[in-house]
Amino acid sequence: MANSSAPERRFLVLHGWQNHRPQHHWQWQLVEALRARGEQVLYPQLPDPDRPDLDAWTALLVAELAQLGRGERIVVAHSLSVPLWFHAVSALREPEPVDRILLVSPPSPHVLAAYDEVRAFALRTVNPTAIAAAATSTRMVHSDDDPYCPEGAATAYRPLRLDTDVIPGGGHLDPDAGYGTWPAVLTWCLDPRARLTPRT
Repeated sequence: MANSSAPERRFLVLHGWQNHRPQHHWQWQLVEALRARGEQVLYPQLPDPDRPDLDAWTALLVAELAQLGRGERIVVAHSLSVPLWFHAVSALREPEPVDRILLVSPPSPHVLAAYDEVRAFALRTVNPTAIAAAATSTRMVHSDDDPYCPEGAATAYRPLRLDTDVIPGGGHLDPDAGYGTWPAVLTWCLDPRARLTPRT
């Protein structure tokens, strides 16, 4: 059970392209582990994940953020939901910042631009000021061999100057790369000082 003396907090977990929230994905496992500890977790199925619409995904993200309440607000975004976050916070006129966000395996804008289904998510420019204002603490984690970000996320998103953890040989940090259960993410959710480490 959650510690009753701790401030109320809620988590929002956001999935990526072609993700129908399978049980063998680390995000599903994370949600189950957090809920087993008495944590409040939102894990929405974003509309039409095979052919995502940026406006529809943004509208749902804004609605889910409103459901996080006034306590500690923590977001975990994987893959396509990372550029979704960048688009959404840049568009909000007066964003209410979350306390923490973990951005996992952001795809390269060049890769996104190559697919009709997700081209709208490709960032032409990034707004470091808006992205910094959207969360008190932002952490990015990516591998050094992600096929969806061949130049490396630290390079693709260098203007943002994000606190970053690199996972050697982690691919897209998804089940195909062996990332079903990923204990380090749960550790970070419970302790913001924790660094993201490879699945063992």
